[in-house]
Formats: sequence, structure tokens, C-alpha cells
Amino acid sequence: MPTGDWLWPAIWMLPQRNPYGGWPASGEIDLVESRGNVNLTDPLGNSVGVDHMGSTMHWGPYYPHNAAPLTTTTRYAENGTFGTHFHVYAMEWNDKYLRFLLDGEEIMFVDPGDGGFWEYGGWHESLPDDDNPWAQGDKLAPFDKPFYITMNVAVGGTTGYWDDNLINSPCPKPWSNTSPYAPKEFWEDNACWYPTWRPDENNGEYAALQVDYVRFYEITQTQ
Repeated sequence: MPTGDWLWPAIWMLPQRNPYGGWPASGEIDLVESRGNVNLTDPLGNSVGVDHMGSTMHWGPYYPHNAAPLTTTTRYAENGTFGTHFHVYAMEWNDKYLRFLLDGEEIMFVDPGDGGFWEYGGWHESLPDDDNPWAQGDKLAPFDKPFYITMNVAVGGTTGYWDDNLINSPCPKPWSNTSPYAPKEFWEDNACWYPTWRPDENNGEYAALQVDYVRFYEITQTQ
């Protein structure tokens, strides 16, 4: 993972054609997300920087209904940070469950049950008058259609991933998620955050998402 203040790396998956509607109805799978800050904590003092990662599935009948809190997990690096060593981020995906692994260890197992994600999210009770967008899909709908993989490094953002309550050292978060001038506020603080990217070292690789390999396996079972 890249190291440097306000860097947001992610390896994630999106549906090819949004078969069940716009986000989050057709799903999103975040295999791994992290934050590049070395000294970043939440208000309780828990580190949420580059030594911390998360895996999340986003799904819901329509925006803003998103049951991601039911399908998310986080872990800390056991040695150093996620920016100092390579790690293996993996997912097993079949027609019954999705299983997430970090360095071969299971960190999240998601099986919505026979009622599918409509009942798993409680929509059958909280939205009883709405139609289930996944009614014609399989058990894992919306995660029963082809997805494609994306690997990217974003910077900052006002979507909420960088909560305004996060505490960074030595320089505080320079923008507000509700500000109409967030990009300007971010850039004006570049004298503080840009040096943490260490652009003059190792051709800037300190702040890069370094990928050793990407592998896909299809496992078939025979009687």
C-alpha cells in the first residue's frame, strides 16, 4: 500500500452492467482499502492509517440505503504497516458465499441465507412496500453477475471515508467534507502533506500502490 498523508489506495470490484440498478443496488466489493497516513487516529485514539485495512461489500435496494456495515471488517498489520511489506488480499466467491482472506487467514465470511440480501439487510421489514430489486436473481444477488476489478490510488475526497473527526499528526486534515472549496483547502496545505509522499526517494515508489501479481482461479467440481 502507498504511504503518505491523504492517499487512499483501493483494490475493488464493480458490476459490468448494473443489472439491478444504480449504486448500490448492483453491488460493490472492496477487497482492500487503506489510508496512507502514518499518524492518523479516530477520536478514540485507534489508528486508522497505513497500518490498518478494511474489506467491505456495498449493497442496498437504492441510494442512500446501503447495508455495508453488515458486511465490513478491518485488520491491523502484524509487522510494520501495509506499506512496508507485500500482503495477499484474496476472495473466494461462489453461488453460496463470499469469503475474504488476508495472507491466507479468513477475515470475513458472508452468507446472506436463503432469504438473500433483501432479508439479510432487513429491507423486508424496514421497506415492506418496496419491491425487492434482486427477486429475479440468485441467492447472492446482486453478487451473482460478472464484476470487473479496479486498482487505484485516490487522494482525499468528501465521501466520508476521510471523516472530519479523524486526527492527523503533525498537520490536521486541511479540508472539510461539507466545504464547497475542499480541493482548494487541500491543495493550500501541500507544504505539509506532500513531503510525506517522499517524492524524491526511489522514484516516488514510497507513495505508489505496488502490485506483485493479480491471479484469478476458476475452480470446478466434478462428481
